[in-house]
Amino acid sequence: MSSVVRNIVLVHGAFADGSSWSKVIPLLQELGYTAVAVQNPMTSLADEVAFTKRIIALQDGPVILVGHSWGGAVITQAGDDSKVAALVYVTAYAPEVGQSANDASSPFGWTEGQKRISVDGEKFATLTAEGMLEYIAVGLPMKERELALAVQGQSYGPMFDEKLTVAAWKTKPTWAVISTKDQMLPPAMQESAANKMSAITTVLSTCHMSILEEPAKIVAVIDDAAKNALTK
Repeated sequence: MSSVVRNIVLVHGAFADGSSWSKVIPLLQELGYTAVAVQNPMTSLADEVAFTKRIIALQDGPVILVGHSWGGAVITQAGDDSKVAALVYVTAYAPEVGQSANDASSPFGWTEGQKRISVDGEKFATLTAEGMLEYIAVGLPMKERELALAVQGQSYGPMFDEKLTVAAWKTKPTWAVISTKDQMLPPAMQESAANKMSAITTVLSTCHMSILEEPAKIVAVIDDAAKNALTK
């Protein structure tokens, strides 16, 4: 029996959808993996976790669960699923039990990207055009930045204050990617979280959208997790 985990479940961040994994998925498929992006609704932590667990349930064996940005909070809560063999945090939140995503980030100060979030009367948050083009996706060619802006979804603001009741990284093998040029999530937060989780860590000189800026390097991390999760 192969010791390689073949199923990869990818959880996108806020102000994005599954298309943010559009460069990562083909590379994973070329390596023989089954890669599936969760299309999360961005309405509550509970909804995000439920959507993610339904996709995990559809897989035919162990799963590597990967989260980008806000997706890190989701995999922290959903990752206690028995089918999850390992967690991969990519430029992501990794809250502690009893913390929210905002709790995890706030000690490190507001980033330029976070300052460019606007919230409407129904508490749904949207990134300004400047925020997406000049801070979040700044490492990408302009056409790709404009596409990221065009497909961004609204995110329900209060979900970033929802407290987690599970921290799956306490019990699952964990990998982490830190993006040193991130202007959305503080790089210092990412580094602190990786240390806290005792994660196998990769540091990249990328913007927040590391999964689009350096997809091959992200895939290398996921591949390492898939090959080694069952031996940890």
